[in-house]
Amino acid sequence: MKFRPCIDIHNGKVKQIVGGSLKDAGDKAKENFVSEHDSAWYANLFKAGGVKNAHVILLNSQDSEHFKATREEGIKALKAFPGGLQIGGGVNAVNAKSYIKAGASHVIVTSYVFKDGEILFDNLRALRYAVGADKVVLDLSARFLNGDYYVVTDRWQKFTNVRITPAVFTHLSEYCDEFLIHGVDVEGKKHGIDEKLIRILGDAAMSTRNAITYAGGISTYDDISRIEELTDGKVNFSVGSALDLYGGKLEYKELVSRYR
Repeated sequence: MKFRPCIDIHNGKVKQIVGGSLKDAGDKAKENFVSEHDSAWYANLFKAGGVKNAHVILLNSQDSEHFKATREEGIKALKAFPGGLQIGGGVNAVNAKSYIKAGASHVIVTSYVFKDGEILFDNLRALRYAVGADKVVLDLSARFLNGDYYVVTDRWQKFTNVRITPAVFTHLSEYCDEFLIHGVDVEGKKHGIDEKLIRILGDAAMSTRNAITYAGGISTYDDISRIEELTDGKVNFSVGSALDLYGGKLEYKELVSRYR
């Protein structure tokens, strides 16, 4: 079980937001924290601590007037810590290689591999051909609906028909190196983790070789211990708004010491 930090970028700034509040219209989101530091500052901090595989997430749509600034901020982080960061947000088979060349260890993909609610295996194969499965992270971030969890795309605004089950992870494992799952219903709220979703991830971790990272709602050290308990330590975790780097109470140095 490892600690995976994050660098979320929205409208060209490093931020922490409430995940379910993100809207493309007007580039709006409910903000928990807006950093006075740029993305390179965080990347250098992670580099100095030997903390790899933090995920850099570009939260603006590619159609947004702010996307260029957001992307530039993401590239700045990659160049500060070559080979140490993953990046996602608008990634596809055409531009994925440019992020790897800029220094990303992996590209993180969601919307490109889903359309009309279904998995696009042609796009998965194209992505695998472009950069190799060993450099792909599939983001299966999920929201709860009618008794099940479903993958959501387009900055967590659109539901797919794909239910989060251990079988889905097994089915997709050949196309990626890792999985990233945000519990969108609790993301950024600091009110606790989504235990039901985490139990599913724990079951999935038993049947796939791929690393799985959970993000969403972590606000205490007890939350982290609970994730370890529910998954037998087989699922990694990310802390955002609750981290002291982003105005929260969980100490970055303590998490690095325990879980690096």
